Amino acid sequence: MLMSTVHRVALAALVATVLAACTPAYMKPEQPGPLPPNTEPPPPPINLSGFPLPYRQGYADGCASVDGPERKDAARFASDGNYRTGWTDGVSLCRKK
Repeated sequence: MLMSTVHRVALAALVATVLAACTPAYMKPEQPGPLPPNTEPPPPPINLSGFPLPYRQGYADGCASVDGPERKDAARFASDGNYRTGWTDGVSLCRKK
């Protein structure tokens, strides 16, 4: 028995829904937030090896804010000059690309 196009589309939608429900939590995309204070950020396309960790974290959060929702730790931005400078540099430099 051959399936009609409507039945094939409905079956494909059902399979996609079942597979999405079965995807492990670690594989599902998350809404990005600011990096925790003790976490090393992913390596940027420029060399930041001589800069302190808070600057590198701010740079990563600022750069990520250019292409998506703003990623900023407001408390650290207000109190940590290295994080604030890194964040503003990340936004400025990544926006220029």
